[in-house]
Amino acid sequence: MVSTNFTERLKQTPKSPGVYRMYNESGKIIYIGKASNLQNRLRSYFNKSKTQTPKIKTLIKVLKNFDFTVTESEQEALILECNLIKEYQPRFNSRLKDDKSYPFIKIDTSEEFPQVYITRNISFNNPDDKYFGPYASASSIRKTLALLKKLFPYRSCTKPITGKDERACLDYHIGRCVGPCIGESSKEQYSEIINQVIMFLEGNTSKIVKSLKTKMMLSADNLEFEKASHLRDQIRAIEKVHEGQKVLKINSSNFDAIALSQSQDEAWVEVFFIRQGKLIGRDNYLMSIGEDDDESSIQTAFIKQFYKVTPYVPPLILTQHEITEEEDILISFLTSKRHGKVNIHTPKRGERRKLVKMVEENASKGMDQLKISRFVESNNSETALKEIQEALNLPQKPYRIECYDISNIQGTNAVGSMIVFENASPKTSDYRRFKIKSVEGIDDYSMMQEMLSRRFKKIVYSAKSSSDNQDSWIKKPDLVLIDGGKGHLGAALQVFLNLGITDISIASIAKSEEEVFVPQTPEPIILPRNSQGLFLLQRARDEAHRFAITYHRSRRSKAATSSSLDMIPGIGPKKKRHLIRKFGSVKVIKESSVTEIASTPGMTLKLANLLKEYL
Repeated sequence: MVSTNFTERLKQTPKSPGVYRMYNESGKIIYIGKASNLQNRLRSYFNKSKTQTPKIKTLIKVLKNFDFTVTESEQEALILECNLIKEYQPRFNSRLKDDKSYPFIKIDTSEEFPQVYITRNISFNNPDDKYFGPYASASSIRKTLALLKKLFPYRSCTKPITGKDERACLDYHIGRCVGPCIGESSKEQYSEIINQVIMFLEGNTSKIVKSLKTKMMLSADNLEFEKASHLRDQIRAIEKVHEGQKVLKINSSNFDAIALSQSQDEAWVEVFFIRQGKLIGRDNYLMSIGEDDDESSIQTAFIKQFYKVTPYVPPLILTQHEITEEEDILISFLTSKRHGKVNIHTPKRGERRKLVKMVEENASKGMDQLKISRFVESNNSETALKEIQEALNLPQKPYRIECYDISNIQGTNAVGSMIVFENASPKTSDYRRFKIKSVEGIDDYSMMQEMLSRRFKKIVYSAKSSSDNQDSWIKKPDLVLIDGGKGHLGAALQVFLNLGITDISIASIAKSEEEVFVPQTPEPIILPRNSQGLFLLQRARDEAHRFAITYHRSRRSKAATSSSLDMIPGIGPKKKRHLIRKFGSVKVIKESSVTEIASTPGMTLKLANLLKEYL
């Protein structure tokens, strides 16, 4: 129920675009949002409904105050929202980590002999300034600069160029600079090199190669063989880079492809930069994510914050997930910044879908590597296992940990997952998936009980037999970890009680505050945030969640594609796929002629007639 104070204040809130800030009891900003209509947006938080997300429910519980800033337009509100999120880093907002420090490559073309250098400060006041980026780290931008220096002989010094220096630096003598400092290069010749650098960073290598080949042939005709040889080597080097950029058969266009991999409180966002149909670069960014944020909202937050700071916006952005909210204002903002139309598209098939899939895989691998590197950096597995043993009061170090999770949407296509860590490392050969069979409706506890019963009955029965079976199913874990809170732990304990299991330790880990619950202990165990033991438990929990949700998506996808076509003799998965691809739906197939159906790959006139009879 809305407090009287909030009710009266909501009445006084203007129906204008703007940005609102929400505060907790201690006066700390916990969430920042924007709206085209402040009153309607703020009022929506207090209208209880079944569709209200867990994040909103948690937010309302701790909300004690709010204020707002009115803006002239929703675009202005979006920019202000990004600035405030960056400044205050609220708990419930998704945000780029350290976005203020992202470096760019800068070229000031108004200089007589422009430099190519790194900057962290962008000014849009000078139209002669060219910026490329942002790059995720100083190391990634240095790699790009090192490649540029190998390909193009521009100056790397910062001194004033008079053309009257007595001696040139080492770069000139090894062919890495054309020597404007000693008058060996005119302003026009040097400008041509800088233009080549700009074209290369924009992905337009074909023009560079064409120009260099013309110069090479001219040098050869003039018997300047040393110069022609140098140009040939430069062309080969550029073409080698160009070949490495050809990853997919994509038409010559400019776009970015974005995908992410989400962990507990952060997301790894991968971006591929496609220019002139070639992959000219890729980078990754870490985001701190708000509580219960879904992948679509994280993706939207990234797009807003990333393209606010980058000087270049491509005409097309390919995404892993559909933009579910704010799409119109987001496109309007990007179009305004680009000074030209921008589209956001989530491809479902074809070469662009393949590319987005590749970006997804890179994001997933990046997040996995980040977790592993953090674990290795923080110390060895023995320390983590010892910390867990001491914190949970276990009889021994948990060398074998089994973690369980349930995944479903409103009780449908319910599945469970069991993942195994041995000596703090995943043992994927022992992973198991469960299709929930006996539980209908939304009942996570009963689903968890079904899964655990099916798994641990095998251990109980194997103990009663004298079999020497080495099946991984009958390996006894040192610790069973449940993804959930006290209720999930209680449900799991009931299974152990029913099966008479007393010699296996069990615990649960709750997502919100990373609290660990164990039997006979009413208060949760809070491990230090930098604890290696906590990190290992989080890894196991996140892996169980990933494994469960992957299986759930697979089942959901199969259910979505099942249809009356499955009941027709002679129509297998391949023919069904061709039919759906051609006609789009069973309804359209019904309305089509036998001749049209028979023209589908794999179909015959006889099969088409049979299909029409069944439908």
